[in-house]
Amino acid sequence: MNNSNEMYPAVTAENIKQKADLAPKQIEAWRTFSRAVFKEGVLDEKTKQLIAVAVAHVTQCPYCIKSHVPQALKKGATKQEIMEAIWVAAEMRAGAAYAHATIALEAMENENK
Repeated sequence: MNNSNEMYPAVTAENIKQKADLAPKQIEAWRTFSRAVFKEGVLDEKTKQLIAVAVAHVTQCPYCIKSHVPQALKKGATKQEIMEAIWVAAEMRAGAAYAHATIALEAMENENK
């Protein structure tokens, strides 16, 4: 199942079917939800795919990255737009670590009391 050149198992028709067979109601609900979320609305499909690429990098989901980068390209995103979205994600991830330092400061102050 796992290609020796990859850290994660490849997505195959077989393992997609296995997962669906194990929880058919849930997978259908998830697929319906996913289609609704990525359908054009106030945000166009390209923007939604760029958001997905950024979030995939923050959540560190390799499957999501491999799925949403090609979808973003198909929806008209440029390679530069994709990379910029990734940089926004990186800044947000780093910014969150810095912002959470406030919690550490409070914990240090409380320890000194």
